[in-house]
Amino acid sequence: MLRQFIVFAAVVFNCFAARVELNWDVGYVFGIRDGFTYRRAIGVNGELPFPPVHVTQGDTLVINVHNSLDVPTSIHAHGLLNNGTNYYDGPDMVTQCGIPPGESFTYVLETKNQFGTFWIHGHTRHQEVDGLHTPLIIHSRKQPVVDYDEELIMTFEDWFTTEFAVRQAYIDSLEDIRTLTSNFPKALINGYDGNKTAPITFVPGKKYRLR
Repeated sequence: MLRQFIVFAAVVFNCFAARVELNWDVGYVFGIRDGFTYRRAIGVNGELPFPPVHVTQGDTLVINVHNSLDVPTSIHAHGLLNNGTNYYDGPDMVTQCGIPPGESFTYVLETKNQFGTFWIHGHTRHQEVDGLHTPLIIHSRKQPVVDYDEELIMTFEDWFTTEFAVRQAYIDSLEDIRTLTSNFPKALINGYDGNKTAPITFVPGKKYRLR
């Protein structure tokens, strides 16, 4: 009887699961994110920041990644277990070769046993530092422990005035690391300088979930 119930529950769970497919063209974008410096960065489909990814527990997330950069790339869904599918995990030269310029690769990510707040980011040449990242929200199929009226995502990141490759070349050129000139990053909120970020209004009496 118990075995039949487990099988029935699994069938019902899979019936509600969806296949969410995204097409990502990873390429260079140009703009001013910190309010001061116009520079090259890395975005998706010509956008930076690019939209968060939302799926529901049990869904299969398929991301078709095309590399429009002039160097290899890859992506990693930070926090997903990838049990039995580590070839979709993303670390360049660890579980996969980087996607060559002009080529494509499809990631198939299962969410059966996980839900919560994660993020997807580049995992080649520290491309996440240059903009290649976005939140990944896996919504639970269960009722939340605490009811709330609205959900908001808050992302915080460091933003340097130069690309990672430029900073890396500078550091590698130093004979003595103690001569390193400090280059502190700016702070971004939801992808922009705090003074440029769209204001968030909280209504008295409402409950909010911040991710």
